[in-house]
Amino acid sequence: MLKRPLFWLSLPLLLPQGLWVKRTAQRLPPAAGPSAGVVGDGSLRRLLLIGDSIIAGVGVEQLSEALPGQLARALARKHACQVHWQALGSNGATCADLLTLLPQWQSLTPADWVFVSVGVNDVTQLTSARRWRAGLQMLLGALAEHSPQAQIMLAGVPPMGRFPGLPMPLRQAFGWRAARLDQVGQALASSLQGIVHLPTPVPEDPTAFASDGYHPNAGACRVWAEAVAASVAAHHR
Repeated sequence: MLKRPLFWLSLPLLLPQGLWVKRTAQRLPPAAGPSAGVVGDGSLRRLLLIGDSIIAGVGVEQLSEALPGQLARALARKHACQVHWQALGSNGATCADLLTLLPQWQSLTPADWVFVSVGVNDVTQLTSARRWRAGLQMLLGALAEHSPQAQIMLAGVPPMGRFPGLPMPLRQAFGWRAARLDQVGQALASSLQGIVHLPTPVPEDPTAFASDGYHPNAGACRVWAEAVAASVAAHHR
């Protein structure tokens, strides 16, 4: 509980460092390659991925090697099925930004699995916990309405205190805030049917990150995808 007031009280001191990071941080592009594909053999399952730079594949050269492609293959292997996947990622997107993308995916065929990655940019843009919860509830509700039979996987806000691309003490402060927003997301997911909160694995090893020290590399995405595939049900509700 003490971390919340400490975070807000420390902001005036951290602001110069935050502005310096924003000005000097390495900017990696989204991954190249198709944003949709088909992998595996067996009964057809549809995977829709919505979110921020993770879904855009920032830090990895090809989207097929970023989390979207890796997760599609992991699900196909784990559940012996053919996965039709589609990724709608927006680099830098907050939860509010994702709500503006609703028209892009509401016309798509309903999915069996929906994976949502959002939160890091809400941390860095200082979204309040109340606004974060309200926006996330709207987003998850819209996804459940679009794909009523789907299992919706909400990726936990990652422990940003482990991001080597962030200097101390900003890294620690963002780590506190990320944990707070993740608690809100976890509580919300547990109160909604058909939605599972999955903690985002962030290793201590800095070599698991892309060159910006902020996004996972292809190997880390593979480990993450295997963990997600092992945690979800084979069949939709």
